[in-house]
Amino acid sequence: MRSLLRLCPLLVAIGLLFAAGPALAGKRAALVLANSAYQHAPSLANPVNDGAVMAKTLKEAGFDVVESRHDLSALDTRRVLRDFADATRDADIAVVYYAGHGIEVEGSNYLIPVDAKLERDTDVYDEALSLDRVLVAVEPAKQLRLVILDACRDNPFGRRMKRTVASRNIGRGLAQVEPSSPNTLIAYSAKAGFTAQDGDGANSPFTVALSKHLTTPGLDVRRAFGFVRDEVLKSTGNKQEPFVYGSLGGEDVPLVPVKVAAVAPTANPQADIRRDYELALQVGNRPAWEAFLAQHPDGFYASLAKLQLEKIGAEQAHAAAIAKAKQAEAERDRLAAVGAQKAAQARAAADAKAAEQAQLAAQKAKEQAQQQAAAAEQQRVNLAATAPSTAPASTTSAAGTNVASLTPATAPADLSRSVQTELGRVGCFSGQADGNWNTSSQRSLSQFNRYAGTKLDVKVASTDALDAVKSKPSRVCPLVCEHGFKVDGDKCSRIVCRDGYAINDDNECEKQRAAKPAKPATAKRDDGDERPARQRRQSGGAAVGAAGGYGAAAGIAAAAGAGRRSSGGQVYCNNAGCRPVHRGCRLEYRGGGGPGNDANAEVCY
Repeated sequence: MRSLLRLCPLLVAIGLLFAAGPALAGKRAALVLANSAYQHAPSLANPVNDGAVMAKTLKEAGFDVVESRHDLSALDTRRVLRDFADATRDADIAVVYYAGHGIEVEGSNYLIPVDAKLERDTDVYDEALSLDRVLVAVEPAKQLRLVILDACRDNPFGRRMKRTVASRNIGRGLAQVEPSSPNTLIAYSAKAGFTAQDGDGANSPFTVALSKHLTTPGLDVRRAFGFVRDEVLKSTGNKQEPFVYGSLGGEDVPLVPVKVAAVAPTANPQADIRRDYELALQVGNRPAWEAFLAQHPDGFYASLAKLQLEKIGAEQAHAAAIAKAKQAEAERDRLAAVGAQKAAQARAAADAKAAEQAQLAAQKAKEQAQQQAAAAEQQRVNLAATAPSTAPASTTSAAGTNVASLTPATAPADLSRSVQTELGRVGCFSGQADGNWNTSSQRSLSQFNRYAGTKLDVKVASTDALDAVKSKPSRVCPLVCEHGFKVDGDKCSRIVCRDGYAINDDNECEKQRAAKPAKPATAKRDDGDERPARQRRQSGGAAVGAAGGYGAAAGIAAAAGAGRRSSGGQVYCNNAGCRPVHRGCRLEYRGGGGPGNDANAEVCY
């Protein structure tokens, strides 16, 4: 009884802290919309089934409001969204799940009600509901605004829709979004620009994975979607990759909080202290640790609690140093912009430099405190596994604060290896996680900074970098494949072309052109007559002249000569008739002509 009374003040304090902290959410509201019975397009088999599964999952998770509707017209959908916005005004978490057809027009996304015709591309503005209208319905929620769209199906409306403007783009799947409101996440069943599968069963692969992981007690919603992504990729053979857009803060945001079991009184005082410590560790803020130390000022767990307080203090000092450094830099830049006196600018520059040095020192102190606290906690977990109800007294000095005997659980090599592993998970690091923070690792973290919008120091592997990379539930850096390879899920696979096709410069299979047949060699002239061309022309002209000036015999000779020349030989004609020129001889034009005087003479060598 005295033990129970002794624990009451601490339990009351811990309970109040839990009630005020983010680990236990307040009111949670959900709206489930599912459209299957489309009036002007083929019906969909799974959306209504998917909606029923999600409504059941959210109700079993203890949501205060779960409104489920299906096969709504455009007017009814607008009314339901308006009523749901009223229900979220005092909610901490608001969730909208939609299954059905969706369409992207000119970079904007629309949900398609069952009565939509969409004969023209401009009809989406009147007959469909924009994603922005859904975001308005969840906007009043204070802690988390979550919209889940299982609407990336192959859309029949887009194929038959008339274009009023030829250049208007109607996308495949849904377009990428960047929520403007804080604490907002938008989850797609498939990455922007891709379509999702309905699966072979009564539910889509995306909804099946959601029902398994989304409402796991205590699981951060970003990690839950990471598990959903992994399961969908596996079940679809890497053909469908869910994607989440938006960002949250550094604290975990589970849809379902962890239920804290009541601490039953026990006769073992060491077990009482351990349970009190674990309660304070679960809350994890300064008031919780101060409440623990007020009840248990000495001993092993008190030493661990003081390390946790030092870690929190170092983190707060680091945050204050960052704010001061930013303020000093802003003042320095302001004085430079207005052209202040050089002395004032020099002082501002010195202040900015000093603030930067203080920030670096605070960062080192924070990392050291985090490593010490992690080492102590690892030691405690190891001891609890071997002897749950005991703690070594040798680790506590007279002051009760000496934990020097604990070895660091997070050595620099281990921290580097953890950062490398997480960078590989988000697609920014392709090497082996060996703990060697070399140039390749620095380039990988720099690439993460580029695509995640962070400004982490790439020279060292820090806990800030590890936390930042861990907060990303899915791929951050794009997958780049070499020529001859294509993106296949999270890896590059070789492009294989069928027979008769080859990979072109655009990395596509292109039909190969048949080789042109070789041209036959051109027949050469008969080189038997080796006379110069001028002489051959003269002899030909003489023969014609003879034919023209010496009667029928000459004409016959010319005709015979022409016929023989076509076959490569020569003919010699005179008053006696015509005969072939002897082998090794040729005709030579001598001029003249007439009776008894041949114009051509046969010359032999």
